[in-house]
Amino acid sequence: MAWRIHESVIRGEIDNREKDRVVGKLWIEGYDDPVELDLVGNAHPDLAGCLLKFSNSSEPVRVHPEDGVAPIQKGTAGDMTASRKVRVFDIPVEEAYIMAKRGEAPPEHMANSLYLEWFSDFNGRVVVESADYELEISAPEWRLTEKENEERAQAASEGMSNFMGQLTDALEHAQSKVNYEKDDWDEFDYEKFMQESDARTDKYMELLDKYGDSEEGEKIIAKEMNWDSEEEAEATDAVFDFDEDEAHELEPMAETEGVDWIRNDEGHVVHPLQHRCFKDAMRLWDEADDAESNDQFSDLITGYQILSAKLAGALNSLAYGIHDDDSAFTVACLKRALNVLHKTQEALETPAVTSSLPDEIVTRVRKELFQLREDIIALMNRFRGRAD
Repeated sequence: MAWRIHESVIRGEIDNREKDRVVGKLWIEGYDDPVELDLVGNAHPDLAGCLLKFSNSSEPVRVHPEDGVAPIQKGTAGDMTASRKVRVFDIPVEEAYIMAKRGEAPPEHMANSLYLEWFSDFNGRVVVESADYELEISAPEWRLTEKENEERAQAASEGMSNFMGQLTDALEHAQSKVNYEKDDWDEFDYEKFMQESDARTDKYMELLDKYGDSEEGEKIIAKEMNWDSEEEAEATDAVFDFDEDEAHELEPMAETEGVDWIRNDEGHVVHPLQHRCFKDAMRLWDEADDAESNDQFSDLITGYQILSAKLAGALNSLAYGIHDDDSAFTVACLKRALNVLHKTQEALETPAVTSSLPDEIVTRVRKELFQLREDIIALMNRFRGRAD
């Protein structure tokens, strides 16, 4: 996905007063020095020839420089405008989400949004988008002619095309490793398939992020994804999907209760290991209020939550016998969960986390993660035994 950094920007400047060149600076929370932009191209007519200054009135989210945006951004300008039309909720996002879940339409209005996109030699596609920034735009020192604006649009389109070409190459490389002619897949075949699925998902999500879900956007996405039919589009990445909503209409197998499934507090069927991981993650989340906020602590919490989701995808279908005859698929999913767990363990052991949590919590979480690791490995061995 694109680097979307609007929540981390404190303030910024975008200068297109020199034709065919966009320079600027972004002050980002967590960086000692501003990120510098030096891009080939021009902004949209509303910003072309102008100096734009903007500031974020919200509390910025910290970014760790080692994991974030390169300090010098060289590349090409994409779409850059201060008048992109977006829908903005009239109520807090949390309230809007609750209304949407009830099937109600949250109140909203159309607003202008700042949209800054560029294609970096280091970070790929980077986007700063917000309808909440405070903007100051100078009078233009020059204006784009109609022909120059067409050339600008073409250059921005080519930048996106080149970026999508990189994602397409990654997808084709992953596809080349999958042997669809093979009948009996082992865990390594499934892992290759999942890598292909990841590459396809990356490409689709990037297109959706850029073009949205309008009718015109759907046509562009279908063309880029090489979807020749509605059926092919719906089938993409659905080969091994497990629909939780459909599962509620199924009956779990009584003979595997307590081993492959239990009912949680809401009465939903879940795997015991996934349920324990979820409860552990929620307990740590509740205890996080008094902890010092830092990137490593966020990695710990996020890792715990992703681990729970990975285990749900790997194990919750077992209650219904889904994939029961294909143990290699379950092993491949558990291997991915194990990779997430190892990153979560690494986050726990960083000094920034151990110093922000009481010793007894660190000791307990360390024990929980090690036990989860042992149980995941035991399950992998169990299903490998079935596959033999």
